[in-house]
Amino acid sequence: MPHTIRRRRRIGRIEHRPRPGFPRAHRTPRIPDRHPAGNAHPLRRPSLSTRSFIARPTPTGYKGIHVQHDGVPSHHLPLLLAAYQHRFGRDLEALSRHLIDDVAVGWQELGTDLLDGAPPSLITALIGTEQWPSRTLDHLITPDGSPPVRMTVTDQTADAQDMDWGYVLHRQGIEVISLLHENIGLVVDWSTHPHTPFNDHPGAWSSLAPPPGIQPLRRTRSPRAPDPAPANARATRPDTATAPHPRPRSLPSPAPRR
Repeated sequence: MPHTIRRRRRIGRIEHRPRPGFPRAHRTPRIPDRHPAGNAHPLRRPSLSTRSFIARPTPTGYKGIHVQHDGVPSHHLPLLLAAYQHRFGRDLEALSRHLIDDVAVGWQELGTDLLDGAPPSLITALIGTEQWPSRTLDHLITPDGSPPVRMTVTDQTADAQDMDWGYVLHRQGIEVISLLHENIGLVVDWSTHPHTPFNDHPGAWSSLAPPPGIQPLRRTRSPRAPDPAPANARATRPDTATAPHPRPRSLPSPAPRR
């Protein structure tokens, strides 16, 4: 059966889009443990079509590539953090080229090959003995039989492409965007331990309700969000071509999950 991508209907979406040229605001995420007791390995092979993208920042937003399966933070963040810290030796440009530039059409899923070079203890903690490769969407079959086109995602097209989550690779860390709420997000520092438990609730990643002691860079009203516990991240504003890079503020880092 040919691989097809089906658009899902979205209900109750709340949009808060920044004004053109206005600085993109960010705060430190508060991330509760989503894994039930006894679940030692948070990563499993993708099985859900939760659409996401991985992108670079641009002066006005971001530009990146489509990822079809399991785009939730608890799946993508451990792989991206471990890939940056180990496989790519903290070389952000090399990581970005691999994930964004070297893909002809898009990603079907991100696999455990991104953990290459990581300590065996970390790999075991993340996936146990299960492994699966990253796969691309080069095999897509279009209705008219023409070659598939590259599935580029930008801040102008993400909504029309029905994206659920976005991951923008900044110098400071990974901006996690819950597109069910808005098109800006929270920045998880690159030094965050990959085995940190990450919350998959979209409301936990809203930039509209900052934790105590951190003021938002812009004010706007929002629905009440969940109130999880703090986790390791840096409160900062991503770099752009039009705004200077401010001095980041950090919160205390929790001990990594054992």
